[in-house]
Amino acid sequence: MTTADFIRGLPKAELHLHIEGSLEPELMFELGKRNGIALPFKSVEDVRAAYAFSNLQDFLDIYYQGAGVLITEDDFKDLALAYFRRVAADGCKHVELFFDPQTHTDRGVPFRVVIEGLLAGMKEAETSLGVTSSLILCYLRHLDEDAAFATLKDAEPYLDRIMGVGLDSSEVGHPPSKFARVFKASRERGLKLVAHAGEEGPPAYVWEALDLLGVDRIDHGNRALEDAALVKRLVAEGMTLTVCPLSNLKLCVVHDLKAHPLKKMLGLGLKATLNSDDPAYFGGYLGANWTQTSDALGLTKDELVTLAKNSFTGSFLPPQTIARHLADIDAYVAKGS
Repeated sequence: MTTADFIRGLPKAELHLHIEGSLEPELMFELGKRNGIALPFKSVEDVRAAYAFSNLQDFLDIYYQGAGVLITEDDFKDLALAYFRRVAADGCKHVELFFDPQTHTDRGVPFRVVIEGLLAGMKEAETSLGVTSSLILCYLRHLDEDAAFATLKDAEPYLDRIMGVGLDSSEVGHPPSKFARVFKASRERGLKLVAHAGEEGPPAYVWEALDLLGVDRIDHGNRALEDAALVKRLVAEGMTLTVCPLSNLKLCVVHDLKAHPLKKMLGLGLKATLNSDDPAYFGGYLGANWTQTSDALGLTKDELVTLAKNSFTGSFLPPQTIARHLADIDAYVAKGS
């Protein structure tokens, strides 16, 4: 069995996926046509050519532009199902899916339309593909905290169908501390807490996410390696990091996948996981992140198994469900040995 075949069959979860970031150019054009929205691109090739980013902000500019074709519940359902079909083929069994309601409500699409469409896609994916999923509502950090509170209010009728809240968008200049009150309010409503920190922002942002937001998980966290005391704390607390190698490469967080810190993270005892972030924009879905990173870093079979197990133990699934997935991993490994 080749490493790629082993990876494909290895049961795994995805914990860092922005559903809007799975909007492929083909679907973008299809939805634009369906909704009568003119795009500033002449072809799919023009869109792909625009995906030449040098930093996070360059990416976000086109990301928000592309999301403008998402208007109806069916649009969001189709977006979700297109993603789930790809990730199911990569051996993914569970996804904790980020969505950005402010990206849509700010242009007049009701919160209800966004979440009802996504929930419909998630339900169909579980039935037809066997992939379970849960929702994490992300606050946009380039907006103010009052806007985040308004989004939390919009979400209230759906809190029983939302697993947690997160923090994404432009990191530099928008520290986690900016959202301490809304994260506290989110926790009081029984929601899990995650936050992007230490991607382009400094290690101090990771400290803030831990101490001021009280997060259950850190998204990215690469720059935590610059602070030995922070690494020691993350290891001691068993804090999960949702690492996204191809995203890091595309956004020039690293300049060569062979220099990516994932293997070092594992060596230090950090609870790292492998994820795709915004796969339509960053050149690869979950399977591509696993295989390309494994090839570049020379990940061992044991390291791959550790990453798969981390993806479930770092999830917000119930303990008995996590145990079942871990048993499936062990059975898969034993069968292939």
